[in-house]
Amino acid sequence: MSYDKVKQAKNISVGTKKATKIVEQGKAIEVFVAKDADPRLTIKLVNLCNKMDIPVTYVDSMKMLGRACGIEVGAAVAAVVNE
Repeated sequence: MSYDKVKQAKNISVGTKKATKIVEQGKAIEVFVAKDADPRLTIKLVNLCNKMDIPVTYVDSMKMLGRACGIEVGAAVAAVVNE
């Protein structure tokens, strides 16, 4: 179900750096984090989302999240952008 939200989103930002930038700008609606991603990469973004009241949804696999984003490699983080 969560992967469907990512697939249906018109604008998504893939990757920790891009997603963090979108969250800091207040443009993120929801952030998806892969459970199998390295927590050292995702913890700062998750904390930032909690601070800014942006919902964080955990998905099972980086590989599946990457596919849902339309890329060939795994994605640790994806943010749905409100634009």
